[in-house]
Amino acid sequence: MNNPETVGFPIVMQTVEGALAERVVRGDPALEAAYVAAARQLVEKGAVAISSTCGFTIRHQAAVAASVHVPVAMSSLLLVPTLMRQLPRRAKLGVLTYDSTHLGEDLLGLDDPAERERIVVGGLEGSKYWHDELKMPAPPTDVAAMEVDVGACIAKLRAAHPEIAAILFECAGFPVVAPAIRRLTKLPVYDITILCRMMVASIA
Repeated sequence: MNNPETVGFPIVMQTVEGALAERVVRGDPALEAAYVAAARQLVEKGAVAISSTCGFTIRHQAAVAASVHVPVAMSSLLLVPTLMRQLPRRAKLGVLTYDSTHLGEDLLGLDDPAERERIVVGGLEGSKYWHDELKMPAPPTDVAAMEVDVGACIAKLRAAHPEIAAILFECAGFPVVAPAIRRLTKLPVYDITILCRMMVASIA
């Protein structure tokens, strides 16, 4: 997410005050004002679209979008309703998250209980990456370890739910292993970088 080559467009970054991984994942409502302030600062710096490096910031999507006059996509979870409509009725969507204990149904954007039942969530809580992200500062991502952990989690999900026809990464750290997971699963894999490229393509 911090590499301009990801979206083929210059990137402007702004750190959200107080947005430690643990607070963001758990959904600390006190962070919303800080996200709004950071979004406005980004626009002042020339940003023409805004995203985030954590999918759990979907909780602040409405507030941030209302505070600026540029496109805002805080989380890949915004794709859930669209992906569900792309899949056959009996197919399921596998959502892989940094921490499944904090990814509630309220973050999926679905009102229909039958639709929510087609979402299968798996998380990397307790993994090396999970622990590393809680450190200050976070160490460089161990891509090899992440690939193993993500692959194992998806394999477990598919064993229990063979109807999974697509995978969505909640975590903005996971896209680095998306190509490997596509090769491994032979399934479509979606993430925040895809959503960001769509935003950029709409305004570039």
